[in-house]
Amino acid sequence: MVKLLIIANDAPYGGEKTWNALRLAGASTTAEIGMQVRVFLMGDAVGAAKREQSTPDGYYNLEKMLGDLVAKGAEVKLCGTCLKSRGMRDEELVEGTQRGTMMILANWVKEADRIVTF
Repeated sequence: MVKLLIIANDAPYGGEKTWNALRLAGASTTAEIGMQVRVFLMGDAVGAAKREQSTPDGYYNLEKMLGDLVAKGAEVKLCGTCLKSRGMRDEELVEGTQRGTMMILANWVKEADRIVTF
């Protein structure tokens, strides 16, 4: 099975890079594509994993997208330093997402067959 690592850095809303990163992750977890997917959020992208997001009707919701990815077996980690600098605590994170480290990211890079950054 191909191991895909997606790294996102941009703010969750205001631009579409993080949304597109999660769209790619979701498509890659489908039975048709069948990749093992890992997502690492860093910089402003850690905000995508904040619980209780309220978005307008018809607008994408990254909290829901992350929950769906986790439910499909994707691993999602967030840069611990980035969380700390933004005052985000573990209990505020989308269920199934976890605080990560640069060592975890470095290992994921080492193990990945494909790496895509946003």
